[in-house]
Amino acid sequence: MSYIVTSSSLVSEMGSNAKEGVYPLHRSKTIHLVRHAQGTHNVAGEEDLSAYLSEDYFDAQLTPLGWQQVDNLQKHVQESGISKKIDLVVVSPLMRTMQTAAGAFGGESSTDGNDHVPPLMVANTGDSDRPAISSLNSPPFIASELCREGLGVHPCDRRRSISEYKTMFPAIDFSLIENDDDVLWAKYTTRETSEEVAARGVKFMKWLLTREENEIAVVTHSGFLYFTLREYGDDLHPTLQKEMHKFFHNCELRSVVIVDKSMIGSNTSNTDFPGNIPSGADVPSAAIN
Repeated sequence: MSYIVTSSSLVSEMGSNAKEGVYPLHRSKTIHLVRHAQGTHNVAGEEDLSAYLSEDYFDAQLTPLGWQQVDNLQKHVQESGISKKIDLVVVSPLMRTMQTAAGAFGGESSTDGNDHVPPLMVANTGDSDRPAISSLNSPPFIASELCREGLGVHPCDRRRSISEYKTMFPAIDFSLIENDDDVLWAKYTTRETSEEVAARGVKFMKWLLTREENEIAVVTHSGFLYFTLREYGDDLHPTLQKEMHKFFHNCELRSVVIVDKSMIGSNTSNTDFPGNIPSGADVPSAAIN
C-alpha cells in the first residue's frame, strides 16, 4: 500500500470533514523503503542484547537466511514490476544494506566476468559465498550517510572505510560521503538519540525531494525507518497511522509517496499541458457554427 507522506506539523487531527490531499503529480515521488535482510547481529541480539556491543559483529553481514530473504525480495520486485520503474537506489553505506540492495535491485548474478561493466558486488563479499552481482541493466546506486542506522556505541553500525567498500561494491557511487573513515560513528560517546535519528531522517526525505528521479528505492535500517516515519502521518486516519508507524521486519518493503509542498525540489511536469489559445485573432465561441 502507498501513502501520501505529509509533515506532522501541518495537520494535527483527522476530522470528519477532512478533505483528501490533492497535489501536482510532478511535486511527488514514489519511495520504496526497504529494511536490510537478516544480519548476524540480529540473530545474536535476539538471544542477548549485549551482543550489539560486541566487536564480533562490526559492520555485520547477512546470514544465509538473510540471503534467502534477499532472493525472495528480488523475485517480488521483478514480478511486481517495481524493478522496471526504479530510477535510483539509495543505500546506507554498511555491509548488510549494500548486500541487500545489490541482491534485490541489481542485475543478474555474474560468474564469467564478461559484462564489461563494474559489478555492484564482487564475488564472496562479506564471506557470503555468493557470485558477483552485475550492474548491467540495473538502476544507478548511490550511498548516503543520512540514512544510516543510529550512530555510536554499537560496532555493528560502524562502517568500514570507503576505500574498502569500493573494492567490494565497485558500481556503487560513494561520492556523497566526505570522509574515508567513519568519523560520524566515532564522534558519539553515547548512542545517537531517537530525536537525532528522526531529524536526520527528515533531512534525508527533504534531500530525496531535490533529486531528479521520480521513483527511488531506499535500503536502510529498522531504527532509522521507525523514527523517521513517526515524524509523518498525523493527518492520516488512525488505522493508516498505525500501519505506517509499524516496525519493519528484515527485508520488508513498503512503498510511500512524498510530496514537495514548499518548492524544495525543482521538478517540472512532463504531463501537464497549458491549453493555450492558438495564435491569431480570437474568435468568440458563439460565432462558431
